[in-house]
Amino acid sequence: MPQLIKVRPTKIELVKLKRRLALAQRVQKIVKDRLSILTMEFLQTAKETVEAKRSLLDEISQMYRALSVAAGYHGYVALEKELLASEADVAVTAGLRNVAGVRIPSLELKEPARTMRGYGLLETSSFVDHSAKLAQKALKAIIELSELQRGLELLGMEISRTKRITNALEYIIIPNLQATIHYLTMKFEERDREEKARLKRVKVLLARKE
Repeated sequence: MPQLIKVRPTKIELVKLKRRLALAQRVQKIVKDRLSILTMEFLQTAKETVEAKRSLLDEISQMYRALSVAAGYHGYVALEKELLASEADVAVTAGLRNVAGVRIPSLELKEPARTMRGYGLLETSSFVDHSAKLAQKALKAIIELSELQRGLELLGMEISRTKRITNALEYIIIPNLQATIHYLTMKFEERDREEKARLKRVKVLLARKE
């Protein structure tokens, strides 16, 4: 139930309340439009996240199959030796993109400075190289999924916050302003009627004296 706002019962305060109501209604429209944009972005990101998870599982599955073939060809000890030789630091560049006021991280796997791997194809086979390429693709898929999941989390938090603002405007602030404006308007109209009635009585009394 709307509650009256405590203000002085003056016409200046009534004008101020009407301005506040107009502003609140404009803000409500803006917030609702922003909520729609955030919701659409959230649904799109959720869809992309599901696809990215499916893609990552596929990439990892292919990588393990390739590693199994390479291990069967070279033996686990020899393969482990080649994998240790090909170890390298992973560098990720991070940035931010703005979606309806939400700063969402943008991650990208930085390509290594050297193009050659830590092993040579003369000492190994194409199975090892194929496994390494699939591992690189799986790493990119992991980073892409991390970016999407973090974006999904931030969008969800912002949607919840925006919904609270929308609900506060729709069910508390605007109804309270409308109720107070209605109350003051009725009060002033009643005062005007009383004043007119008083003036009419005064005129009658003056007319009788004459």
